[in-house]
Amino acid sequence: MAESLPEHERILQEIESTDTACVGPTLRSVYDDQPNAHQKFMEKLDACIRNHDREIEKMCNFHHQGFVDAITELLKVRADAEKLKVQVTDTNRRLQDAGKEVIAQTEEIIQCRLQQRNITTVVEKLQMCLPVLEMYSKLKEQMNVKRYYSALKTMDQLENICFPRVSQYRFCQIMIENLPKLREEIKEISMSDLKDFLESIRKHSDKIGEIAMKQAQQQKIFNAALQKQNNLSYGRSMYISNDGLPEPRNEMFLKQNLEEEEEHEDEVLTAHDLVDFSPVYRCLHIYSVLSDAETFENYYRKQRRKQARLVLQPQSNMHETVEGYRRYFSQIVGFFVVEDHILHVTQGLITRAYTDELWNMALSKIIAVLRTHSSYCTDPDLVLELKNLIVVFADTLQGYGFPVNRLFDLLFEIRDQYNETLLKKWAVLFRDIFEADNYSPIPVSNEEEYKIVISKFPFQDPELDKQCFPKKLPMSQSVPQIYIQVKEFIYASLKFSESLHRSSTEIDDMLRKSTNLLLTRTLSSCLQNLIKKPHIGLTELVQIIINTTHLEQACKYLEDFITNITNISQETVHTARLYGLSTFKDARHAAEGEIYTKLNQKIDEFIQLADYDWTMTEPDGRASGYLMDLINFLRSTFQVFTHLPGKVAQTACMSACQHLSTSLMQMLLDNDLKQISMGAIQQFNLDVIQCELFASSEPVPGFQGETLQLAFIDLRQLLDLFMVWDWSTYLADYGQPSSKYLRVNPSTALALLEKVHKGMKDLSKKNNIFAQFRKNDRDKQKLIETVVRQLRGLVNGMSQHP
Repeated sequence: MAESLPEHERILQEIESTDTACVGPTLRSVYDDQPNAHQKFMEKLDACIRNHDREIEKMCNFHHQGFVDAITELLKVRADAEKLKVQVTDTNRRLQDAGKEVIAQTEEIIQCRLQQRNITTVVEKLQMCLPVLEMYSKLKEQMNVKRYYSALKTMDQLENICFPRVSQYRFCQIMIENLPKLREEIKEISMSDLKDFLESIRKHSDKIGEIAMKQAQQQKIFNAALQKQNNLSYGRSMYISNDGLPEPRNEMFLKQNLEEEEEHEDEVLTAHDLVDFSPVYRCLHIYSVLSDAETFENYYRKQRRKQARLVLQPQSNMHETVEGYRRYFSQIVGFFVVEDHILHVTQGLITRAYTDELWNMALSKIIAVLRTHSSYCTDPDLVLELKNLIVVFADTLQGYGFPVNRLFDLLFEIRDQYNETLLKKWAVLFRDIFEADNYSPIPVSNEEEYKIVISKFPFQDPELDKQCFPKKLPMSQSVPQIYIQVKEFIYASLKFSESLHRSSTEIDDMLRKSTNLLLTRTLSSCLQNLIKKPHIGLTELVQIIINTTHLEQACKYLEDFITNITNISQETVHTARLYGLSTFKDARHAAEGEIYTKLNQKIDEFIQLADYDWTMTEPDGRASGYLMDLINFLRSTFQVFTHLPGKVAQTACMSACQHLSTSLMQMLLDNDLKQISMGAIQQFNLDVIQCELFASSEPVPGFQGETLQLAFIDLRQLLDLFMVWDWSTYLADYGQPSSKYLRVNPSTALALLEKVHKGMKDLSKKNNIFAQFRKNDRDKQKLIETVVRQLRGLVNGMSQHP
């Protein structure tokens, strides 16, 4: 018990000294102690409360007298305060009565001062607003007279200088709200003017381009003439005319004066004169002021790209006339002349990179269009005019700084096409010349006619020159005409090579290559077709061979002709050679082959007229009529061959004899011919004798010994075998080099013997029905059968041992 009392006192001290919010743990400890601790604590708490009450009561008793004294003093002061209040109120009333008049006058003065200050303020504000109003009025006037660039400058002054001073006024806010609308109005008006400008340059592009191309062409002609005149002046500077002045200088002065006069007379308008560029300048400035230059640049470039695509789109029938190409080029030149002008007079609207990109796009399209449309051109004159237009077009744009190398590369493609059209045109000319030729030597009756011919064709023959007039030149009329046309072709090909900015060596190479094409393809094809035509006979073929010989000899003069044009020596390493020699040699070989073929065909025609009686008992005693006609034909034909080279005539003669021999042999061995009498053999022998006589008569000079007769050796040995009936010798000597019948083949002898055997049998039956019982006939039959068996043995041996 004694221990718990100090603990309760400690708890009470903590409760008194601790904040009320933290008293919980202290109170909890009261309940955590021994039983009845709570009751004890409450008793201790009550005792503590009573002690405090007693202390409070003691303190109140100690201070009560001082409180009563203070209340007494306050009551005394209240009476004095009431008196003071009455005095102050009276004083205030008297003061207010005295100051009423002063207050009234003071208020009047204040009101006047306020009005004066307001008037001054109004004047000041009006002086600030009047310039703004005047400038806004100026802005409206500028809008009315379409001075938009000045109006924008005025707007900037209003916004940056004037409006900040008067921004607090309502009218200023209205003006500020109107300025964006005015700017948009200016942009719309400017854009409308730009659209009108774009439409205007679209309409005038072809005229601008035409003028630019004309000026470029005139400048080129003038420069070329000036250069040529300078060259002449340099080459003839030492020559003095009768007037005492160098003649070339007089000519140069005269030409310069004429050129100057022509320039004054033909003075033409420029692009700036035809088109008013002020809208684009004005629009660019306006958008620049509005800080929207990028939008304007993009719009301008976009619209011009669209116009470029329209300009680059050709008409479908452009290739039909040169005017279609000229209009196409003029529009393109006009477009890029305008772009070049815009590039140089504006800053930033378009750039060189933009124009280069646009030109590259256009150039690709132009090349594709020209490549397509030029392929439709079949007239070389139109292709040549197209080439001249492309050159002027390229020179014009090159003068404005656009690269045009690809155009000149395209011209090389068009040159090939031009050559093709020329080749087609000259093919027709060659065919007409060949059709009109009479294929006979050219007759000349006097010196004048002779000079006319040799002026057209380089012909030299000292032997012919010694002959008297009238005389005949060996070639026909087509030779000088072909030579002239080849030279005309070279001139025509040269026309395309001009103004291509190529060296003389390259031009020389072009001319030679195109001429080679003319000779090796066109002329060669025409000659080959001519030779193959059915109506061309042997006489014509002989003349064609003579003609090609002279044309071949003239090729060197054509090379000299090209050399004189280009001033490139033939000895130059890279100089091409003309292939006319091979062309005319091939044609000559073809003609020779055709001669051989036609001779053989003619021989076949005569052979078809043969009408042998293969059962005749006795020969007619003379050669067959068809064969004599054939020999006479061959004699007359070979007389025409006198102008041919010797080997050609000899080959033709040998070929004809061999073909005749082969045809006669085939006639004997024909499978449809079943039997032959000895009388027919003898008649056939008479015909072969005539052939041998023809061969021995040397129808064509140059054969050695009996060379030509060897063509009939096979027939001769075969017929001798049957005429002599020398089978024992044939069979005994067969296979030996010294055999009398070396050229007789066993199979040939067997086939003919069987036909003769059958003929003999049929003849014996007709003469005597009992002929088979005669001893001589039986012996002959046995002999033939024996020979037949031996021949078959030889034939079988040949088949087993080929």
